[in-house]
Amino acid sequence: MAGNIEARLADLGVTLPEGVAPAANYVPFVQVGETLFVSGQISMENGQMITGKVGADLSVEEGAAAAKVCAINLLSQVKAACGGDLDKLVRVVKLTGFVNSTSEFGDQPKVINGCSDFLVEVLADAGRHSRSAVSAGALPFNVAVEIEGIFQIAP
Repeated sequence: MAGNIEARLADLGVTLPEGVAPAANYVPFVQVGETLFVSGQISMENGQMITGKVGADLSVEEGAAAAKVCAINLLSQVKAACGGDLDKLVRVVKLTGFVNSTSEFGDQPKVINGCSDFLVEVLADAGRHSRSAVSAGALPFNVAVEIEGIFQIAP
């Protein structure tokens, strides 16, 4: 039976994919006590990377959609870390979002809102978090967005 968070995701028409294995020498997440650190999740949906520079190849809205994909991928890793029980997620603590953007682009926060807004839509107040939104001259595989997260999970 699906838990409350997965039921909410289903209401929104979202099915979490399996967490993607790292592409280099790191792990997808590390748990220290009740704190879960999730490695950067890229804008990849159904095996296809969302690529390009926001401000040149992609609009703010397209970048925000890519950031929402990162949010879904973050939740997939949280679910894996919680042994498949997403309802162990207590709250989102902090996000750091990187936007592959042109040097003159200044709306990184609007792009990362795609992730933040989705997490609040799914988790309500437990989805509210501290955050950084940073410009990147380039990201791995030319992806549009990469976001890492810190979460509190139940013991």
